[in-house]
Amino acid sequence: MGLPLSFEFFPPKTPEGVVKLRTVRAKLYAQRPAFCSVTYGAGGSTQAGTFATVAEIQSEGMTAASHFSCIGATKASVREQLEQLQAMGVKRLVALRGDLPSGYGLGGEFQYASDLVAFIRAEMGDAFHIEVAAYPEFHPQARSPQADLQAFATKVKAGADAAITQYFFNSDAYFRFVDEAYKLGVDVPIVPGIMPITNASQLLRFSDACGAEVPRWIRLRLQGFGDDTASIQAFGHDVVADLCDQLRNAGVPGLHFYTMNQSGPILNLCDQLGL
Repeated sequence: MGLPLSFEFFPPKTPEGVVKLRTVRAKLYAQRPAFCSVTYGAGGSTQAGTFATVAEIQSEGMTAASHFSCIGATKASVREQLEQLQAMGVKRLVALRGDLPSGYGLGGEFQYASDLVAFIRAEMGDAFHIEVAAYPEFHPQARSPQADLQAFATKVKAGADAAITQYFFNSDAYFRFVDEAYKLGVDVPIVPGIMPITNASQLLRFSDACGAEVPRWIRLRLQGFGDDTASIQAFGHDVVADLCDQLRNAGVPGLHFYTMNQSGPILNLCDQLGL
């Protein structure tokens, strides 16, 4: 039995994107993932696309996990969506607080992801395997690292089965986070999220927005390559393969790849790692 792998996709916005993602998924299925997750836009803005992509993955014989965010939602709307997913045969959820669409007040009946997890358990029992998010470098809106760790522990104790981390490039941040979480009584697998490096400007912009740290040496090397895409991708591949190797050697419970709806970088990593 090899290391369990899982892949994250986002719902395509165009008919061409839908066709392209089918091809990408078919290639990645060769890795026999434990499940494939599908993201959910701010305030549930991509819900129809998310559920459609989840349904396709299920119809292709794979286990699909739907992202499910609660910010701005009511208990009635969440209950309805849970019943819809259950009717589709979905058995895994990634339960998130989610980001508010711009221009919204706080609104809704859920303040934290822990409220959502507790609600799902109360309403649906064990119908769903629930993953939650973890932030080894701490959530950008957290008051302090201690508060963030405590919030994570609360979320797990509300009924989560496992956690998937925000991506990171410094394995020490992950190991320390896991140690601290276990000291707070967290006893579920914390699976590292892995982001391939394929586009320097996109990665740096994305990381600044979501609070993921790109170490200075990686940032400067990427910037030094300028527009040399081949060098950026070769360097990025080496950095991420090395990170995955460190994690695997330490006995992590799995690897969750943020695919960005591309198969090439992930297949190259799996190939090099012998996964």
